[in-house]
Amino acid sequence: MLLDALHCRNKKRPPIWLMRQAGRYLPEYRALREGRTLLDMFHDPKTIVEVTKLPLDILQVDAAILFSDILTVFDGLGIRYDFQEGVGPVVQDSPDRIEMQDPHVAYVNVIEAIEQLKEELEVPLLGFAGAPFTVASYLIEGGSSRDLKKTKQWLFRDPEGFTKLLDQITVATIEYLNCQVRAGVDAIQLFDSWANALSIYEFRTYCLEPMRKIMKAVDHPTLLFCRGSSLFAPELAKLQPAAISVDWSGDLLAIRDQIPRSIALQGNLDPMLLYASKEKIAEGADRLLFGMKDDPGFIFNLGHGLLPDIPVENVKFLVDHVRRS
Repeated sequence: MLLDALHCRNKKRPPIWLMRQAGRYLPEYRALREGRTLLDMFHDPKTIVEVTKLPLDILQVDAAILFSDILTVFDGLGIRYDFQEGVGPVVQDSPDRIEMQDPHVAYVNVIEAIEQLKEELEVPLLGFAGAPFTVASYLIEGGSSRDLKKTKQWLFRDPEGFTKLLDQITVATIEYLNCQVRAGVDAIQLFDSWANALSIYEFRTYCLEPMRKIMKAVDHPTLLFCRGSSLFAPELAKLQPAAISVDWSGDLLAIRDQIPRSIALQGNLDPMLLYASKEKIAEGADRLLFGMKDDPGFIFNLGHGLLPDIPVENVKFLVDHVRRS
């Protein structure tokens, strides 16, 4: 069903999967994480497999997405990083410490997990990576940052040096994604989580161009997501991806009119709606389901990832509601 939708030929109900569908909102996930670091979990094939499969058993979603993180590409760049409780990702090296690694060694745990998952799953498996601009921002800022001040200072003061950094990350991302493809993922999603920090002019140069290079080098169905995708959707469509994943700030029907029918659309339910009553959740879901009715390229998803304290019963209700549509 999902793969049919990615090719804009789905004749059934819309497939549904959810960004961050395996995460802290699930008690089963919290139990697996007890006494362990995220870094260890992301590097243990057994855990990757187990967590990837969790929402399939609990929610009955139509696709699995690899349990990993956008910083995993740092393994191929020789960059040290960690995840600190209450802080988030912390990058321990600076851009001048990049040292390209053998991807088959750097990503061996991911490759092994994908190969095992493909033997066990009955639904498509999505691989993913962070887009180069977002990955660069974590490397430059040393972790998460709301305004990306250091990143944008470098971008404007030294565009040549910034582009060189993006090129290095792009090469590593291509190697990482090709490892995932060879291991068996059915499609990939690129996350440019901080793209909305840029104007349309910088977006075209520093987000769109690296994504173009990746898509040219990785011949596989690709979904593109960025914060600000409601605004940037026509630009993303120029890359001719399999799908564009849309945030919640735009009218999905209006965006559909701007996007070729050969490109699938995914999203754009506000994840915050899942704090509301079931009646409100159904109302929001129905608005999308009715508006995109009979669209063979519609994939039901959120406009961003599930939050850690969203009630599990509300997530289950949403998935069940869409599956009954």
